[in-house]
Amino acid sequence: MNDPALRARSLQNLFESQRRAFAAHPCPGDHQRRAHLLALERALRAGAGELAQAIHEDFGCRSTAETQLLEVFPSLEAIRHARRHVKRWMRPEARPVSLWFQPGRARVVWQPLGVVGIIVPWNYPLFLSLAPLAAALAAGNRVMIKMSELTPRTGQVLARLVGNVFPDDLVAVVNGDAAMAREFGGLPFDHLLFTGSTAVGREVMRAAAANLTPVTLELGGKSPAIVAPGFPLSEAADKIMYGKCANAGQTCVAPDYVLVPAGTEHAFVDAARAAVARLYPTLAANPDYSAVVNARHYARLAGYLEEARAAGATVLEINPAREILDPAARKLAPALVLGAPEDLRVMQEEIFGPILPVVPYHDLDAALRYIAERPRPLALYFFDRDPARIRRVLTETHSGGVTVNDVILHVAQESLPFGGVGPSGMGHYHGRHGFETFSKQKGVFLQSRLSGADLLKPPYGKRFAAMIRLLLR
Repeated sequence: MNDPALRARSLQNLFESQRRAFAAHPCPGDHQRRAHLLALERALRAGAGELAQAIHEDFGCRSTAETQLLEVFPSLEAIRHARRHVKRWMRPEARPVSLWFQPGRARVVWQPLGVVGIIVPWNYPLFLSLAPLAAALAAGNRVMIKMSELTPRTGQVLARLVGNVFPDDLVAVVNGDAAMAREFGGLPFDHLLFTGSTAVGREVMRAAAANLTPVTLELGGKSPAIVAPGFPLSEAADKIMYGKCANAGQTCVAPDYVLVPAGTEHAFVDAARAAVARLYPTLAANPDYSAVVNARHYARLAGYLEEARAAGATVLEINPAREILDPAARKLAPALVLGAPEDLRVMQEEIFGPILPVVPYHDLDAALRYIAERPRPLALYFFDRDPARIRRVLTETHSGGVTVNDVILHVAQESLPFGGVGPSGMGHYHGRHGFETFSKQKGVFLQSRLSGADLLKPPYGKRFAAMIRLLLR
């Protein structure tokens, strides 16, 4: 659909059809919502293999095991969690009433917003479409999903699978280029969730502002990992390198750089080499090691390494079998960068690839200052056994979420909110928090037959004066 006017009209028509359908059925009951979630779960189970193959084709090589573990499983968990709990989430919540307004009653009623838009990135196209979809359906909304143009096969398969179980006026998957995404972001949704880069997030927020559309932005940033003095480097390196190499580092919560005690840099390098050799003995033909999504991102990552070498940094590629990697296949060997000047792109920009700068620190104060001087990240990882230091790091750092003594796993907890802070995003979803994000929390006061409020109405006189003195005492 290359005609901009036709594209805009098609999107608008789809949006209006969902608006009309919502107006006709503005608050589905828990049975209907659970039925929608069950239909989504069944569609995912039936199409999981086809979706994994489509993601593999879009990437050039995407580990099927990683897709099962990092996309299919958490998507199913999100759907199942919502289906188990949505009836309880929907219940009105009684709230206390001030003495002055009793015997009236107060409650919060959870109301669907209407039509929700979801803009999906390319790096986890299944999980980052279905997890928010589950939350939006649990909240009783209609949903439009815009898939990334970088994963067209996945978008086509998902559109067909979703279209087989939901009418377009309930859930619709939209595919198209960046111009289509801009048109999509300009629709007057009742809520818009965007996952992607900070730069594009600004554009999405600007477009949404024209319609006063509330937004949830899940962005990224440079998520640090801190290894405390005395923590076993082999254990930390094993977990950090898995988080950095899974999906070839193309993960918004992947460790972006690691802070290690000064003097342990080379010991950490040795531990990282050993960890990668265990995880990925080979790279080129290894189906477990994913490719970089396209040539542009491969060139960007290779450019980071070239710039670092030219600036005098030490770049250590980890290639256990010492294979010759064909750039056309876009398999990039994991690389550690030591001694990188702070003005390099690899130190300033979110890496989104299997490159890990190693930064020494002299004491915990210095490590915390280093993090505080930089934009607030989406995730932070701290490796330590000392409870007092763990409390200090949790208290003195700001990040979207934290995993202690591992990486990424806070994202997999449906009981925890997931979201950024400052440049790494705004708003939350997952589990109950997603239900709340896509619902209107309507405050309701129910007046009783007898009410003291009548004593405060005009004409104001002695009785009012006595009452207001009591209220203002």
